[in-house]
Amino acid sequence: MYRSNDEYVGADGEWVHEAGVGAEREVRLNAGVKRAMDILGAVALLVFFLPLLLVVALGVRMSSRGPIIYSQERIGLGGKKFRFYKFRSMVENSEEVFTSFLDSDHEARAQWEKYQKLDRDPRITAFGKFIRKTSLDEFPQFWNVLVGDMSLVGPRPCMPNQKDLYGVYWRHYCAVRPGLTGLWQVSGRNRLTYQQRVLLDAQYVRNWSVWRDIQILARTVSVVLTAQGSR
Repeated sequence: MYRSNDEYVGADGEWVHEAGVGAEREVRLNAGVKRAMDILGAVALLVFFLPLLLVVALGVRMSSRGPIIYSQERIGLGGKKFRFYKFRSMVENSEEVFTSFLDSDHEARAQWEKYQKLDRDPRITAFGKFIRKTSLDEFPQFWNVLVGDMSLVGPRPCMPNQKDLYGVYWRHYCAVRPGLTGLWQVSGRNRLTYQQRVLLDAQYVRNWSVWRDIQILARTVSVVLTAQGSR
């Protein structure tokens, strides 16, 4: 059960108003446990992977022009916007390249509208393909987790222009911190349509538990190591 302003997401997915003191206490306890897991996990993983992070940063710098870290505005808990960080995997003029490509390739545009992903993305560099396939580009988001913008597990942080794609499930998205990984990432990853991802995000929020987060984290390791569903 999660809280969003003065409303609660119950186990059945319905929004419950004016929950009692017991429910309030449960919400705070759940949020505290999840936040503690996030901080401890992010610190441990940052320390463990620090040498690898430095190697990736050097690879990004040497492979193409542009900054090592890419930042973008995303939407988080309660609908608040924050800066989202990744190792840069695209060319410096990615927006121009992207617009031109979609204007000239109608099949690619249709694929983007359905999946919000492309099989052949002209923006991605050769080194960028490698760090995306291995999810190494996501490592700077440990900082987002530490400062409280994100969680280790949750819906993937969406861009402002993707808000309408959530439809009636937008309140579910806003009820939790977005995550480094989540239910749809271990249930098909980029093979899923965006609407399928939305439904899985809502399912995650409705059925959250500490054990479920642990299961998703464990499955994420397997998905990343085998590159299941990567694009």
